Order: sequence, then structure tokens, then C-alpha cells
Amino acid sequence: MAVIAPFKALRPQAQYARQVASKPYDVLSSREAKIEAQGNPNSFLHVTKSEIDLPEGTDIHSPQVYTKAKENLDAFQQREVVFQEVKPCYYIYRLVMNGRSQTGLVCTSSIQDYLTDVIRKHELTRPEKELDRINHIKVTGAQTGNVFLTYRDIPALSAIIDKWTREKTPVYDFEAEDHVRHTVWVVNDEPVIATITKELGHPSVCTYIADGHHRAASAAKVRMELGIKATDASGYFLTTLFPASQVHILDYNRVVKDLNGLTPSAFLGNVKESFTVTPSATAVAPALLHEFGMYLSGHWYRLEAKPDSYSQDPIGVLDVSILQNQLLSPILGIEDQRTDQRIDFIGGIRGLGELESRVNSGEMAVAFSLHPVTIGQLFDIADSGQVMPPKSTWFEPKLRDGLLTHLIY
Repeated sequence: MAVIAPFKALRPQAQYARQVASKPYDVLSSREAKIEAQGNPNSFLHVTKSEIDLPEGTDIHSPQVYTKAKENLDAFQQREVVFQEVKPCYYIYRLVMNGRSQTGLVCTSSIQDYLTDVIRKHELTRPEKELDRINHIKVTGAQTGNVFLTYRDIPALSAIIDKWTREKTPVYDFEAEDHVRHTVWVVNDEPVIATITKELGHPSVCTYIADGHHRAASAAKVRMELGIKATDASGYFLTTLFPASQVHILDYNRVVKDLNGLTPSAFLGNVKESFTVTPSATAVAPALLHEFGMYLSGHWYRLEAKPDSYSQDPIGVLDVSILQNQLLSPILGIEDQRTDQRIDFIGGIRGLGELESRVNSGEMAVAFSLHPVTIGQLFDIADSGQVMPPKSTWFEPKLRDGLLTHLIY
């Protein structure tokens, strides 16, 4: 069973919602965040990327960055740009991108569920990224980053959410500069809140982290560090739950700086040992699992993994594993994608033109396009207690920071 709870969100006044809403802290560099927030004192980037208000060159992990985040969050409240809900509520958050809609339930999820794997994971976390969010939460007293969870569809819950969105007026409804529409409803009816809690509290229900492993891990560690000083609110973390049928996973592509001492022709010959290689006159966006695109020396190739070249276990059958085990490691010498400085990752939202650009510029030697991981594969791996290789999934659209914040003290 999934233990969730309504909460008193810190959220913007309706007239400021579009100004406040900002992209997640971890998809922007400090330079990009400063440009995005320029001329907008109400951008929540002043809280989530507060180094933009400090002298250039400030270490983004220095204590003054977290102190500045707290100062800015307090100022948002003092200026009444944001306010705290008077009673615990659930919230419904709909995103529409390129005509495709997904609607989720914003709530707080139990830290205990995270620790006991009722909330299931599919990624390893990095200590330095955890520490950044731990310090941010501890100093600000707020969980500003939303963790994106998914679950196997619950028809009764979907019916409740659909009915509420049809019959109630949203508190926010705007299109952001990237043309993603954001709509939020407040669920403040106590019987409806109780019913939602009950539907997710069925013994068979578990949830899965789609995006936000570091945010979830950090919230759990803050709760444990607080010990006897912990508040009830700190026992939960900010989440948005989407039914699996609405989740859209994009490809997560790779570019590599050099060919490990091989000439392009020698490299191509090695690739043919594990893959069927077909030249393509156009950019290759793989249409099937176990199919890859490769951009090398100004030309695209379609690669198909040979059936006997990979295992059928939940990890081995992933395309990111096949590429790693049959090409990146044995041919290019890349053993650990998390630490090797020769490889970089490009989310599918940037398009295949970005792969071509990185290679054509001479910065990279070869690029690979992959088929997206399926939601079924994600569930299988999380259920088995295993973890995916790094940079396996990219989710779009992204939830905006600042619209709904969870205060833990």
C-alpha cells in the first residue's frame, strides 16, 4: 500500500503563478538559470538556483548559496508572492505538451515507504548530488523539488481526478515560454481527500520513481538526520503521481569524444561484429527496441543488435545495456558511463540535430540514438530490485518548481 497525505502547499498567488513557475533546478546550469530569471524577481530560480544572486564564480555548493535560498524564500512570503494553504489539500497537476496531456496527483508520500521499497527505484544516486539537496532542504526548511512517481493505473482514482477537473475551476492555468501548458486544481473536499487516500492505500499498490531519485533520497536523509527534532511533515516528501498509461519516456542518447584510437573504418568494422549495420540517408530515430542510430563522419547508420549478442534478463535486454556491453565497453573502452569523461548524454527533447551538431563541430567523434525505455521495462527492473544503467530515461514534460512547495518546518 502507498501511504500518501495531503499537505498545506506553499504556492503563488494566482496572478504570479506564471512568473514564479520555473524549470527544475537540475536541468539548468547556473548561467542558463541566470538568463531565465533575468528581469523576473518572482522566478523561483531565485530559490532553487540562488547562486544567480551571488557574485559570479561563487561555489554553487557553498553555505552562502543555501543561506541565500532561504533569504529569497522568506522574501517571497514577505512580499506575498506566495502563501501557505490554510488546510491540507491534494492538488491535481495537468501538463500538455505538443497536444499530449498527462494529469497527476500532487501529494506527499511517506519517507517510510521510500525506505521499505513500497516506493520503488530504478537508479543509483550520487552522494554529491544528494548532499546538495540535503543542504538545500535543511537550510530552507522546504522541499522545493517535486519527485515524479508513477503507478499502475487505478480506474477508480482516474475517475475521481477526471470528475474533479471537469467540474472545478483550476487555480492556475497558463502556457509557459516553452509552450507547455500547466494547469493546477486544489482538492479541498475532505470526503474526496479521504477517498483518494484510500484508493492508493490498497495493499497491492506501490509507486515507482520515474524522475527525482536524488530529491527523494535527500528528503529521506534529512528526516533521519533530524532524529527527535523531526516534524510530522518531514516524514513525507513532495511527489506527483501519474498513472502509467499517461507517462511519456523519451530517448536518452549518447555522444563520445573519440574512437579509442581506431580509424572510422576500423571502428565500423568492429561494430559489425555484434550489430547489423545499414547506411541511412536520413537521421535514424529507432522505431523498435534493439535498434540504434549511429552518426559517424557525417553519415547515419542503422544498427540492429544481433539476437545472440545480449541476455534476456531485465537489465541485459535494455538497449542502454546492449550498447554498453557490445560497443561502448569492448570497442570504445568506456567501462563506467557515470565517471568516464569521454561520454556525454543528450535528452531526446533536444532532437537528433543536436547529435549531428556535436559531431560535426569536432567536439565529438560519434553519436548514438536509442529507442526509449518502456514503462514496462522500468517496472520490471524496479520490481526485481535492480537498477538501470545511468542516464537510461528522460521524461517530458517537466514539472515546474515553485507552483507547489512542501514546508517541513
